[in-house]
Amino acid sequence: MPKLIIEAGRTERQYWRDLWRYRELFAFLAWRDLLIRYKQTAVGVAWALLRPALTMLVLTLVMFMTDSSGDGGPRPLFVFCAILPWQFFSTAMSESGTSLITNSNLISKVYFPRLVVPASSVITSFVDFLIAFAFMVLLMAVYRFLPPINVLALPIFMLLTFGASFGVGLWIAALMVKYRDFRFVVPFVVQFGLYVAPVFAWTKRIPDKIPNKWPWLHVLSPAVLDWVNPKFLYSLNPVVGIIDGFRWCLLGGRNELYWPGQIASLIGVVVLIVTGLWYFRKTERSFADII
Repeated sequence: MPKLIIEAGRTERQYWRDLWRYRELFAFLAWRDLLIRYKQTAVGVAWALLRPALTMLVLTLVMFMTDSSGDGGPRPLFVFCAILPWQFFSTAMSESGTSLITNSNLISKVYFPRLVVPASSVITSFVDFLIAFAFMVLLMAVYRFLPPINVLALPIFMLLTFGASFGVGLWIAALMVKYRDFRFVVPFVVQFGLYVAPVFAWTKRIPDKIPNKWPWLHVLSPAVLDWVNPKFLYSLNPVVGIIDGFRWCLLGGRNELYWPGQIASLIGVVVLIVTGLWYFRKTERSFADII
């Protein structure tokens, strides 16, 4: 059993060391959340598969009805490649955002690095991701679709998804302790984000310059119109680059990477993690009092 030593002026160093000392608590919380999620359910772990599968069916139907084709592979595969990272991101963001509130009794009574709580929630969501990914492999086998050599880069985009989920989750978790309104904001963000992210759209179709068929933007000066790049602005959403990366890795073909967007996505994820850790650590001391 590790000894807990509190020394003045060494809080920061001891904190990061305590994260390793409390690794067993981290594993226990992740395992507990996973058991509670599917406890006394008729379908059980299959819920981790039903949600993305049903979403894929609905969005694929929408693509057929609107004659919208990604031209980047079979429509079900095209959609499911985007659902994989999006559902991991949205679920991890929601679960880690409410993690401090749901563990309020533990936080108010026992000392441990509070960072363990939202981090364990992201790990729980990652298990759901792995189950859905197994279905993706099965779906590719049904379509007899062999992934390209790009699939070797898939762990990079999985790591980016993990980082984006963790960074946003830290912000929401810290803010929700003080502002309980965020429990209403998060479901709206998840629902709205499904349509903002290129889940059933193709980023490649977004123009590099504002076209003439957008006359409502031509009130701006010509200099501004020449400078504005709609595709790059859209790619400032870190999830856009992640979804494009998953399609590039698993489907290849015409699913090319927009490299300025990938760089913007990487920078965005790093900013989310750094600022999330900064704000979480800044407000962490008051959690036990407020919660």
